[in-house]
Amino acid sequence: MTLDDLRVFVAVCRAGSLSAVARELDCTQSAVSQHVKRLERETGISLLERQPRGVVPTQAGRVLEAAAAEGIAGLDLALRRLRELVDGEIGSVRVATGATTVRHFMSEAVVSFRQQHPDVSLEFRTESSSRACFDALADSSLDLAWITLGTPVRGIEQRPVMELPWVLAVRADDPFARRAHVEPADLSGLRLIRLPPNSTSAAHLDAACAELGVRFAFDTSVADWDTALLLAELGLGRAVVPALPGLDVPGRGDLRLVPLPALRPLSVGWAVRRWDALSPLARAFADTVVRSCRTEATHD
Repeated sequence: MTLDDLRVFVAVCRAGSLSAVARELDCTQSAVSQHVKRLERETGISLLERQPRGVVPTQAGRVLEAAAAEGIAGLDLALRRLRELVDGEIGSVRVATGATTVRHFMSEAVVSFRQQHPDVSLEFRTESSSRACFDALADSSLDLAWITLGTPVRGIEQRPVMELPWVLAVRADDPFARRAHVEPADLSGLRLIRLPPNSTSAAHLDAACAELGVRFAFDTSVADWDTALLLAELGLGRAVVPALPGLDVPGRGDLRLVPLPALRPLSVGWAVRRWDALSPLARAFADTVVRSCRTEATHD
């Protein structure tokens, strides 16, 4: 049994196809199959079940896949950390983020980090949801993921950085725009712009409303918070969104953000595989973002 055998096996389990992994590795399907067969000989049990449209892991295969994936991720992280210790300040930090995360939460931190570590590469990978960020952390050599915090996830550590209160985003000429705050019950029966479907933020909003016995209705769906804000500013609907850093609208322009203090705030922050295994550079970047966010929160 070799590390390559385990890497190929995990890739096959996730792709559900020997041929897809062969194409990715630029080798033959027979070579991929040999890796799996070697593992089956070593363990003495069948690990994959052939189906008309590919393969799926057996019960034993799922056990081995879970253990192998966790071990490989830890080894990859350790090897990167060793390389960075040898290289000193020359290295990289890889971050999974949402579509607008860098703009709202990291812009100042990125500038500050770049000034302190001019030779370090910053790599950002855009994901569509917190769940996708978790998968990216588990499947690759990413260091950090900026997420909307939710329920615990096996093999992932989550750390809150800041809480975002909810606001009603409306056009300046909307009747709600003149209010100092809005109660969730005031929005019952109105059609709102829905947050990204299946996102943690949408689930959190639904749960916060359920706590108050309120249910919102929606007629438009968007892929990110910024799009919801733009549609509200254009007068194409109203949106309940988190109050993002730097989005204060003090009576100017066409957009108004009216507080919804009764709704439980949304928590955002970092997710990693293991904090104690982070490279010094990744930890430095995470800490820089935390300081920047807390400074912004103090100013607000």
